[in-house]
Amino acid sequence: MKHLTAVIFGFAIVIASVFLGNAYVKRAQPPHIISVTGLGNEDFTSDLIVWEGSFSATNYELKLAFEELNREKDIVKDYLVAKGIKIDDIIFNSVQTIEKVDNKYDNGNYVGSIFRGYQLSQSFQIEATDVPMIEQISREITELLNKGVQLNSAPPRYYYTKLADLKIKMISKATEDARIRAENIAKNAGGDLGDLISAQMGVFQITGQNSGEDYSWGGAYNTASKKKTASITMRLEYNVR
Repeated sequence: MKHLTAVIFGFAIVIASVFLGNAYVKRAQPPHIISVTGLGNEDFTSDLIVWEGSFSATNYELKLAFEELNREKDIVKDYLVAKGIKIDDIIFNSVQTIEKVDNKYDNGNYVGSIFRGYQLSQSFQIEATDVPMIEQISREITELLNKGVQLNSAPPRYYYTKLADLKIKMISKATEDARIRAENIAKNAGGDLGDLISAQMGVFQITGQNSGEDYSWGGAYNTASKKKTASITMRLEYNVR
């Protein structure tokens, strides 16, 4: 009886050793996983333009400065409307007032200031889908000098109204690019591509075409160029059989 018990006990130890050995081997072997990054990019032309400018008037009397500013505002508005811009597309911002003074010093010590008048300034903004027209007007705005208005014009900014649709298209392209890369890697390694384990979207970038801009970790967003390139990456992980 004791001999039979010893045999059974020994057999149980052997079986347990086999299971533990297999478990150790499986733990020691890393899972067969391929991690790849795919790129999707798309060139596009902006369909929305935003242009800003400002003008100012200076006078010792606040009332006269304000009257002069309103006169310039009417000139600017009439000029833009005559060029084809809709009146509703012209947004005039609130008037900013600055008291101009010249500081006086004696031997490097401040001794007071001289009042030089009130400077009033006002900016405007135009947002339109007729990009060529606004570009042309922004280049010709110096014509207002002949009307007595010195207008400061900012460079136009360019945007795209269909960015959401474009982003979906690029994600699809980046995912397909990553899948093809994974298939080639698995094939060259003598295996077959298995199930998709995870997918992670990278940073969305918009740069000017042929601009030489650098990508940034936070995502570049170019507004200076009318023609742009958008790009996105997708990181995929697959099982390999």
